[in-house]
Amino acid sequence: MRELRYFVAVAEELNVTRAAERLFVSQPALSKQLRVLERQLGFPLFERVHGGVELTRQGEALLPTARELLERWAAGAESARAAAPAGTLVIGMQTAVGRGLQQAALRRFWAAMPGWEVSLRLVGWDDPSGGLADGSSDVAFIWLPVPTGLETYVLATEGRGVAMPADHPLAELPEIPFGALRDEPFIALPPAAGPLRDFWLGLDARDDEPLIGVTANTPEEVFEAVTSGLGVVLVAEGNATLYNRPGLVYRPVTGLPPGELAIAWREGDRSPQVAAFINALRQVVAKV
Repeated sequence: MRELRYFVAVAEELNVTRAAERLFVSQPALSKQLRVLERQLGFPLFERVHGGVELTRQGEALLPTARELLERWAAGAESARAAAPAGTLVIGMQTAVGRGLQQAALRRFWAAMPGWEVSLRLVGWDDPSGGLADGSSDVAFIWLPVPTGLETYVLATEGRGVAMPADHPLAELPEIPFGALRDEPFIALPPAAGPLRDFWLGLDARDDEPLIGVTANTPEEVFEAVTSGLGVVLVAEGNATLYNRPGLVYRPVTGLPPGELAIAWREGDRSPQVAAFINALRQVVAKV
């Protein structure tokens, strides 16, 4: 379904760069997925022209079916959620939430929606929507920036620091200027993470390209790579204690704008279970 969404977006924009911005993915990642789809189908979908692309005859023939499949899948996912006998709220998560937010919000949610179940779903960094784009999550804890088509409520604003091996020479400093890290290899999120990958590489404070030590898709892979000496990684202040482990140290970094942790949901989703959980989080944040 992701490949079909990518195909439809490019077919509507007739420009891979604009479609990538709309989908909140990198242009190389989008082009790669289109090539995968074309190989699976056995025929080309687009031809390059001046200023963008145009559909081949096969692409024009496929487009109406692709749109119909995406619409039917979205409707089917909604019907399946509505068919749950007791009701289940699916919460997507890309990292541990902590900060006293999740448990307190769940208590308030269950008080407002008795009988409802909650399913926590770990989503890889290759889906910056936290499972909202394909309908596998109802709400998601994610870091900004987020893809288009989502609404968000910021839960925490925190400084960015760096996690590094305990024996790293810079670990002796109480805080580290970002400029001192520019020649360090970084652990990167996958290219499909788009602008979120750029944010955690510090591109908003760089005038050069970062050195990538390794790409990781989950927090476990990220911190395993750091403790193995494959690179350093930017980390939100609140995550430093959540992912504390032997051989790893965290130091604040100066010269970087803060990160923002948010709860996200699909634009226009006013279902009672989603509204109840968002309201519960608002109440929790207001008390902090």
